[in-house]
Parts: sequence; C-alpha cells; structure tokens
Amino acid sequence: MSTQADHGHELIPRPRQTPDALRTALASVDPARLEEMQASKDDAFAKAVEWQSLSPVQSWVLAWARDIEIARRPDLSTRYTRAKDNLEHEDPALAQEALRELSAVLDEAMKAIRE
Repeated sequence: MSTQADHGHELIPRPRQTPDALRTALASVDPARLEEMQASKDDAFAKAVEWQSLSPVQSWVLAWARDIEIARRPDLSTRYTRAKDNLEHEDPALAQEALRELSAVLDEAMKAIRE
C-alpha cells in the first residue's frame, strides 16, 4: 500500500496498482463487487491477448483503482452516491448538477490515483 495526500478519513490506505493489491483493497471496501471485478479482469486480459496490446489491462487497472479510491474515501463515496441517485431526477437542473458532480468526483479520484 502506498502513501498519499491526506484527504480526511480513509477506510484503507491507497493500494498499489496491481491486480492482487486492487482485489485485496476491494475485498475490504466493497466485497459485493468482487465478482464484477473478476469478470471485467477476465475480459480485459482476453482483449489484451486478442489485440496484442496491454491497453485493456491498463484501462482495467485504472478503472478499478479509481473505483476503489472512491470507495475507500467516505467523502468521495458520499458525493458519488448522491450524484448517481440524482442523475435521473425529474428536475432537469438537479439532474444536470448531478452529472457535473459525478464527473467532478471521477476526475478527483483519477487525479488522486495518478499522484
């Protein structure tokens, strides 16, 4: 596990960006998604072989590192859940704001994992 900037309370340290470290981290913060992670990993590795490129595996690592960053930080997790819940709000202005907030959370998480 690596060190990171202080973002307030964090459930676990930020994991290294390896399949095993990400799986271990996900088991701690969102174990219900382990099957989804494995299925997407299998798909990424199959595409990597088919395309003769590591890009699908790299994308898989970044996507799961981002999702784990959100799950391990209650501040981001709360914002993410609230925004997702309002994406289809009947008030178009609230739905639009939810989309902006969701994008901001994803951007913040991605920036954090690339530190």
